[in-house]
Amino acid sequence: MSPKSNQVVITLVSFLTYFVLSSMLAPIGILSGPMAEHFGQSITDVTKQFSWLTGGILVGAVIALFIFDWISLRKLFIAIYGLVALVLLSFITVDSLESARYILAFVGVGSGIGLAGAAITISHSYSEDRRASMLVITDGSFSVAGFAIGWTATYLVSQEFSWSATYQLIGFIAATVAILAVISRFPNTLPEERAAKPSPWPLSVWLCVISLFLYTLGQYSMLFWLPNYAATVLVAQPSQAGSLVGQFWLGMFLAQVFVAWWVLKVGVRRLVLIASATTFCGSLPLWNVSNIEWLIVLALVWGFANLALLKAILSFATEMIEVPSARLVSLLLLGATVGTAVSPYVTSQIVEWTNTRTILLFGSVCYGALFLLMLGARRLDPRASNITT
Repeated sequence: MSPKSNQVVITLVSFLTYFVLSSMLAPIGILSGPMAEHFGQSITDVTKQFSWLTGGILVGAVIALFIFDWISLRKLFIAIYGLVALVLLSFITVDSLESARYILAFVGVGSGIGLAGAAITISHSYSEDRRASMLVITDGSFSVAGFAIGWTATYLVSQEFSWSATYQLIGFIAATVAILAVISRFPNTLPEERAAKPSPWPLSVWLCVISLFLYTLGQYSMLFWLPNYAATVLVAQPSQAGSLVGQFWLGMFLAQVFVAWWVLKVGVRRLVLIASATTFCGSLPLWNVSNIEWLIVLALVWGFANLALLKAILSFATEMIEVPSARLVSLLLLGATVGTAVSPYVTSQIVEWTNTRTILLFGSVCYGALFLLMLGARRLDPRASNITT
């Protein structure tokens, strides 16, 4: 395989890695109802079980801080996604919530490692001037999955398929990742990188880590509970409530297509500030509108308003360091993963103590804090004096 063809294939592997992770998370708000009915549990109890998935992602993200120094990217992609495919396909034999949560935990660990591997692959395969754009495009796969799997899950539920059918479908996508990895060559993260003297990480990098935590916590506070809020408070039809998740991811995808071009014009430093402000402002109407038709449109607008913020922050942080290491990329993704990991439990507790409208407000508070941190990170950026944008 030629170097150019190989780069295309490993980029596709990175795309599909994000697709698998998003496909596991996106339908939670849609499948929690059918799961609760199937297992005879409350929706809050079922949603808490997804902490095994997000907790597994967190464990995988922690493992990713070290594992890429010792095992090649290619071997990890083959082993992890081959096993993930097998356990997801085994969902067809599972009929207890206890067994399901262990499968979710295993998939979470594999996805956490794979997500870091994909970001490392992109960071090491493209030059700094193209890195931000490629990371955003890669993240577009995350949004495509959210949109496609959100609508797929809604359709399968409406056709009275088993709640696990969506996850079995994702198993085939994971198998594709493993097969493509077999025929590919990946960037090296082994002894040569460990021998290099690591650059110190300034305070602005750590502010980005915290910002990524707030971003995912705020996002899933909205996505996990917006369908339930629409169904219970606005008395929306199941198809209308379920469509909110798909609308958000469609908006995210459209924004990422736009930002992949726009970031080359405005620069990452300017983008993170604009995107954090629009993400916060776009979330405010979601818990203030009482008309479901308007809410469906606003979910699309909010998705677009995110402007690929997660990957913009990640790219912004890597540009603060002359040579971003695999460990730095893994740390940044760990910040986002912690927010994802705690969101099922934290949001369920807030809903139990208050109501679904309050958890949507909580999501907006997370975004407001994120905007303030981005102001601080831009001010403390050690390379700011050398950047005119």
